[in-house]
Amino acid sequence: MRKELNEFSGLIEKAKEKFGLLVEEQLRRVEEMKKPLGKTDYSKISPIIIGLCWGDGIGPVISKHAQTVLAHVLGDEVDKGKIIFRDIAGLTIENRAKHKKAIPDDVLKEIKACDVILKGPTTTPQAGDKWPNIESANVAMRRYLDLFANVRPVRIPQEGIDWCFFRENTEGAYILGSRGFDVSEDLSVDFKIITEQGAERIIRMAFEYAKKNNIDRVTVVTKSNVVKTTDGRFSRVAFRVAKEYSQIKLDEWYIDIMTAKLLDPARRKEFKVFVLPNLYGDILTDEAAQLQGGVGTAGSANIGWCWAMFEAIHGSAPRMVKDGRDKFADPSSMIRASSMLLRHIGFSEYAQKVEMALDVCGQFEKKIAITARDTGATAAEYTQYLLSWINNPQLKIRWEKGESA
Repeated sequence: MRKELNEFSGLIEKAKEKFGLLVEEQLRRVEEMKKPLGKTDYSKISPIIIGLCWGDGIGPVISKHAQTVLAHVLGDEVDKGKIIFRDIAGLTIENRAKHKKAIPDDVLKEIKACDVILKGPTTTPQAGDKWPNIESANVAMRRYLDLFANVRPVRIPQEGIDWCFFRENTEGAYILGSRGFDVSEDLSVDFKIITEQGAERIIRMAFEYAKKNNIDRVTVVTKSNVVKTTDGRFSRVAFRVAKEYSQIKLDEWYIDIMTAKLLDPARRKEFKVFVLPNLYGDILTDEAAQLQGGVGTAGSANIGWCWAMFEAIHGSAPRMVKDGRDKFADPSSMIRASSMLLRHIGFSEYAQKVEMALDVCGQFEKKIAITARDTGATAAEYTQYLLSWINNPQLKIRWEKGESA
């Protein structure tokens, strides 16, 4: 028994040391969040620099076609020098593995020199594969640029579904996802972080969105009945902030039953705005996107005070590349992310045209379908189909017809 106690004592001291360093780091982060920061005003920036990170796997294919759409609708602004596209080539798994960093220093410097980023999906190493154990480039970018809000809209007009998800992006189960450790041969520990400041800023953003769009309901999703400390804090902050928005009702649902209710035709159209901690938001938005037509149809905005990054919600699909099917990858998610980028930097009219064309092509007309195989259209063919609708003077009429169907 004494031998075991001595052995445990050593393991416990090492664990306490590692945990202490993590707590110290997070306390410093809290102090940084307390400092007031002004939000970027894109109307005062000229030129606006859009950084293009191609990513891995199918990333270069779908990113190229998203840029084609952006360049098309922003053509006049590009010609006038108001918009500049800048390629950032170093955010590949090969380069990240070479430097053993989620984002190499020179690449991060290039990213920070841009105003907004359009980013293709990147490969994250997992246990047992050939890559070193480096952190997710997504998680790292969100942390380095403090992109605390992950915003993912999902619309299915025929079913009366119009959801907007506000997923906290820099805390939760992902913030220290690569910093857990093996205490012993038998015990592994990971960490989940929720701060008062981190929870409040994402929750307040969800309420402000609801207020701006005349939406009278916000749903907070947690597991606070079981995960009482971290999820409990997120829940408490939500109800505290809700007191400032008397015209908006706040309700709380647990993540397990919420995944079921998204599949319930009798209930799901009642929901409008969701706000969730990191992991729950990742899971629920993939489910929601699948209902819309697949994860290839949904875009994602990552928004902070100074920078913003826009991306597809799906991964890099290396198997498609291995099978020679990358040219059949669906670019819709990246193009929808591009429309969100347009709206964010002040080109709402262009964004609306892209969004309407995506609805017409993907949900109403469906004359050209993406199947991810040679049974369907290539990404290039689908993009040209989309552009033909963006240029069509009947676009709004056709979209309104589909909306009311």
